[in-house]
Amino acid sequence: ASGHIICLDRASTGDGIVSALQVLSALKQFDRTLHDFKQDITKYPQVLRNVRLTRQSDITALPEVRESVHAAELELAETGRVSLRLSGTEPLVRVMVEGREQEQVERLADGIVRTVERALA
Repeated sequence: ASGHIICLDRASTGDGIVSALQVLSALKQFDRTLHDFKQDITKYPQVLRNVRLTRQSDITALPEVRESVHAAELELAETGRVSLRLSGTEPLVRVMVEGREQEQVERLADGIVRTVERALA
């Protein structure tokens, strides 16, 4: 959703020009237009929640937080994904859940957020 694409074999950070060149290279390799290429992409509902850190801590390493993320991943199975990461620019933990059903991703994201908030208390 942020638009960042990191091509680690080309650069160590997100770079729009590198990303654009990689897309153009793939289009040429597969002999397809961008319009045709994007037809194969299915967009799923995605929820992003931010939890403010009240103290400096790698909350993502705590067992109860890892278990909450793992439980959400198990429920989603092959139909979605979960990302929990510390913000690089703010004192926040970013919780992202993506899956086929909007209600499910919201419920799972809210559950992880509650776990993170309890761990911070």
